[in-house]
Amino acid sequence: METPSSNNNVSTKLERIAKLAKEAPEMAFTTLAHHIDIDWLKEAYRRTRKDGARGVDGQSAEEYAKDLEANLRSLLDRAKSGTYRAPMVRRVHIPKGSGAETRPLGIPTFEDKVLQRAVAMVLEAVYEQEFLDCSYGFRPKRSAHQLLADLQNQTVVMAGAWVVEIDIRKYFDRLDHRHLREILRRRVRDGVLLRLVDKWLSAGVLEDGRVTLPDAGTPQGGVISPLLANIFLHEVLDTWFDREVMPRLAGRSRLFRYADDAVIVFANERDAERVLAVLPKRFGKYGLELHPEKTRLVDFRRPDRKPPRGGSPHGGRTFDLLGFTHYWGVSRNGKWVVMRRTARDRFRRSLKRIAEWCRTHRHLAISAQQRALAQKLRGHYAYFGIRGNFEALARLLHLAKAVWRKWLDRRSQRGHMIWERMHALLERYPLPRPQIVRPPPLTCAVNP
Repeated sequence: METPSSNNNVSTKLERIAKLAKEAPEMAFTTLAHHIDIDWLKEAYRRTRKDGARGVDGQSAEEYAKDLEANLRSLLDRAKSGTYRAPMVRRVHIPKGSGAETRPLGIPTFEDKVLQRAVAMVLEAVYEQEFLDCSYGFRPKRSAHQLLADLQNQTVVMAGAWVVEIDIRKYFDRLDHRHLREILRRRVRDGVLLRLVDKWLSAGVLEDGRVTLPDAGTPQGGVISPLLANIFLHEVLDTWFDREVMPRLAGRSRLFRYADDAVIVFANERDAERVLAVLPKRFGKYGLELHPEKTRLVDFRRPDRKPPRGGSPHGGRTFDLLGFTHYWGVSRNGKWVVMRRTARDRFRRSLKRIAEWCRTHRHLAISAQQRALAQKLRGHYAYFGIRGNFEALARLLHLAKAVWRKWLDRRSQRGHMIWERMHALLERYPLPRPQIVRPPPLTCAVNP
């Protein structure tokens, strides 16, 4: 279906858009949709995940691909003519943290994902020229681990700092549509693209047989959602902090943001207090609310630089970001370094998911259970397997074995899965041992 020439055609267009956006940072694009043609949609289809859950139409990627050429041409005609109707999004809820709170997740149809990907490719080519280095989430060649490494380096170089944790209440649910439209129109005024974005923002949500029409938020689960969220916070937080706040500060500072998770590192306590005081007003201006307890100031100075008595009136000596708790520790060569361990809520969530899976699948063949559990553990190691976090990985493995034994013991009423038998079973069906899969970043360590 795809040819090298068609892929090169799309790449050339993307480069052209990006070049123009970089050369004319103040220009508003009025014609962008003409770049989207059948080759563009084929590339969007190639980039779209094929193994996702089905949307409200029940159509799978495999079924859509059976008549792919005709389906994409029909999609292109409807998108360009304005007759495309964004289908309802099927909503499910996934656990959030260790409590009863859940996070809503939208599941668009496969065809809608393809069109969202096509539009996201255009918008990304424009906005990647504007996004700042402080933003790491859902961007090409940037990752959560890159943010964590840069944050670790920055705090070590500054010998610790004052850290403001920013927690936005239900950001993806409360993102204000009016403000988002205004922000988009400053850079993109192509009617076709703006109408499509508006249709996705207004698409109905199907949950438990009921349909609701959202007046705020982005289509969670949709391909376009992370990009729209980044564009919004680029205006609300990134550029504001870079252009208006930093020039007025007395000391060094740095913002780190991954989607709606963010911290600001300050060398000066007074700077941190002033910014913390103004943050709620800044976010409120755009219809957003900060969590009053989770948005806080943390004294994260290196231990040897803290006052001998009492410490900081702000309390905490650690902060959490992207599933890790950050804290000061002493390295093997006796120097102070910033260390990371799996955050307590993320650890509990991972263990809870393993336990739930073992409970509901305890009657599967042992070999099938072993393969599934091994996959879950390797996925956990792939993200949390960083230097200094081996103990948390080993603890999860130990508890996963205990949970597995518990539910194997309940396969029948007699239940004879004592630990001696479990050890023999694990020799035949071993679970993967913890691995540190990511090399440590280069850091500037200091003597304690």
